[in-house]
Amino acid sequence: MNSSARQRRITILAATTLVVALGATACGSSGGTGAKGADDGTYTVWDPYPQFAKGSAWSKLLDACGAEADVKIKRTGFDTSDLTSKALLAAQQANSPDVLVVDNPVVSTLAEAGALTTADENKLDTSGVNPNLLAAGQSEGKTYGTPIGANTLALYYNKKILKDAGVDIASVKDWPTMTAALAKVKKTGKKGITFSAIGTEEGSFQFLPWFWGSGAELTDIGSPAAVSALSLWKDWLGQGYAPNSVLNNTQTTSWQEFASGDYAFAENGTWQLANAKKAGFEYGVLPIPGATGGSAAAPTGGEFVTLPVQSDTGRYATAQKLAACLTSTQNLYDTDTTLSYVAPTAEVQSKQLAADPGLKPWVDAVNAAKGRTSDDLGTKYPKISEQLWKAVQSALSGSKSPKDALSAAQSAVK
Repeated sequence: MNSSARQRRITILAATTLVVALGATACGSSGGTGAKGADDGTYTVWDPYPQFAKGSAWSKLLDACGAEADVKIKRTGFDTSDLTSKALLAAQQANSPDVLVVDNPVVSTLAEAGALTTADENKLDTSGVNPNLLAAGQSEGKTYGTPIGANTLALYYNKKILKDAGVDIASVKDWPTMTAALAKVKKTGKKGITFSAIGTEEGSFQFLPWFWGSGAELTDIGSPAAVSALSLWKDWLGQGYAPNSVLNNTQTTSWQEFASGDYAFAENGTWQLANAKKAGFEYGVLPIPGATGGSAAAPTGGEFVTLPVQSDTGRYATAQKLAACLTSTQNLYDTDTTLSYVAPTAEVQSKQLAADPGLKPWVDAVNAAKGRTSDDLGTKYPKISEQLWKAVQSALSGSKSPKDALSAAQSAVK
């Protein structure tokens, strides 16, 4: 793409920024926003980790990678939403950071704007990355960056509640056995399952495992398979297996319900592992079952390390060294341990499992996961997602049947 065409695409998308923000990302911002350092000996890094201040393990890693490349690092942490808009604006002004760590659904937005270099252009090695995770950073056959780690969704369960209800977790293999387990739990006076169905991206994020687990595709959200997934959730509310609070639950408030000790199951992510260990009761983790068995594909969260387009192409070689350092085997292991992420490569996943065998359900879930912008959906995904969460809200609130809600959603997408 020539520079003038690239600039036009950046300008258009900067005016209509498409942002998909995960609730697992911390909020806030820090530091200044200047992209380039005072001289070529300073390289800039923008990331969505404002929670990590100077002196944190992440900040020290950046400095260490800079020292290895014989440059200084100027790092700025942004809230995910701010980072996307600022990255597009910086690209429009030809003032992008040298390295940009960004939420994976946003990669396609920036790529389609012409704001990122491809892995082929910047010589970034992605050969060891699991294909299903790398797919979140691919658009029109090209790869933009490499994942720094992944999180996804699974089912946490309260072992005591299930034992008291006579539920063997090994028997929960598909939707009928899942529903049967919830019925047994309700008979004991305890609560079944909590999740987030809020009218935001979080609601779509949590619905997608059931949507994909039905065999539905995001290119046809009004299909009979999609209706079966939404009907499942609707029936759970109708039977009292899930609370009406799911309509307003974020992933955080849903977790708080589970942490009360009253619920048998909670759909939530790897980022809750530390909280799970402090919950005060024994818990387990189960990959979300598909309609007829097996593990459903859950959406991948996590970030990509990308290299934005620079007017000074001489900066690419050092930027590539920084990206390679951040995603080396040892550094991926350390960073993903800090972030409670599953690593994007089999090699590092093996190290994680050796250190903590309890991560196996999460590794299995990540390896079965799917990028929200996969299947070349790219910047179409946010519009699809918005209609999906609106359909979920309509059906669960009772204003429309699951079929009518999803039919309307599909029409709106078209």
